[in-house]
Amino acid sequence: MLSSLVIVGRPNVGKSTLFNAIAGRRRAIVGDEPGITRDRIQAEAEHRNHRFRVIDTGGIIPDDPDIIPSEIFRQARMALEDAAHIIFLIDGRTELTSADRELALLLRRLGKPVALAVNKIDAQVRQDLAHQFHELGFAHLFPISAEHRLGLEDLLDHVTTGFAAAAPEASAALSIRVAIIGRPNVGKSTLLNAFAGSERVIVSPVPGTTRDAVDERIAHDGVDYVFVDTAGIRRKGKTRLMAEKLSVVMARKHLEQADVVLMLLDATEGVVALDATISGYAYEANRPVILCVNKWDAADKRDKPKFVEQVRDQLKFLEYAPVAFLSAQTGAGVGQLFGLIRRGWDAAGRRITTGELNRFLKKLEFDHDLKVKYITQASVRPPTFVVFTDGHRDMHFSTERYIVNRLRERFHFEGAPIVVKTKRRP
Repeated sequence: MLSSLVIVGRPNVGKSTLFNAIAGRRRAIVGDEPGITRDRIQAEAEHRNHRFRVIDTGGIIPDDPDIIPSEIFRQARMALEDAAHIIFLIDGRTELTSADRELALLLRRLGKPVALAVNKIDAQVRQDLAHQFHELGFAHLFPISAEHRLGLEDLLDHVTTGFAAAAPEASAALSIRVAIIGRPNVGKSTLLNAFAGSERVIVSPVPGTTRDAVDERIAHDGVDYVFVDTAGIRRKGKTRLMAEKLSVVMARKHLEQADVVLMLLDATEGVVALDATISGYAYEANRPVILCVNKWDAADKRDKPKFVEQVRDQLKFLEYAPVAFLSAQTGAGVGQLFGLIRRGWDAAGRRITTGELNRFLKKLEFDHDLKVKYITQASVRPPTFVVFTDGHRDMHFSTERYIVNRLRERFHFEGAPIVVKTKRRP
């Protein structure tokens, strides 16, 4: 198991910038608004052949009574309990605050190794002032600039001492990246917690609690599933704060990087216009989609066939997506998703030989004035087919749809989109 390096500090001291610098990629949202990061964000990183897990926590204000800050504090404490080393990050451009001192006291009580990183030290004059922060009582102090990557080598040399060396890479297990999407407050974070079997993500009745994309790696039947809980996507006009705008951009980015998409719907509210908009993002990304009807246990005497009919009517473009009924809160129906995800993954990567396709083509019936010469598969993820016609006229969309439906039936492309391209040859 990888050692954990946990970054903590009060809001807006640069934790996410440091996290991204250590992780080597933009994984956490960075901005000027305090409190952008709320959940624990994690990534695997490597330094001088030491492989470890780096965790970015939300800005901590001890004893804050508000629901979101207190949940951030609780999430951070869960990460700290498992930490092999802690980076306590403070802002070197400001005076020490009571929150800094309270957090320093809390960290000393933990008895874990702590490195004090004084951030935003990007000039020699500031470096000379950094040592005044020794008053917090930590022996190991490192002046750094996370934004400009100054001082990071010395900091990482210290904190990774004692971490296990990276083992030679074995043959990797199948890894499937799964994005959980939906509008705010449909239960995305609750579903991630249900998969993880722990309170991995902050769950509250406040819509928009999740801002960053939070991921969790879970092994199931020999497959490595990486579940990504994205921020709830709002209508453009409803997205005012910079952090929320960035959340939507990042959610769409993670959607494009996903192998399979879980689209959450709220059984108590039915399918609304925003559900269609968000589902459209998955459709445009050409990803396998599973439509997850959450909170089914709370639905008042709903009829499953009628609800499926409503889903199919409102989301016609996702006719290939299976519908699963579940309750993330109780865990009912969550287990079925592993099989559906795997089937969607398999279908998206399925390749059919040209010989099989053309034997299949001979059994299809087309308009007498359209001659389809042959068909071949060009690529996978999504399965993409090229149909060659006689060149007299374009293929009508209804004919294209007919081919897609027959391909899906014959070759079992359940859950995956199919792309058909036409080339005319005289």
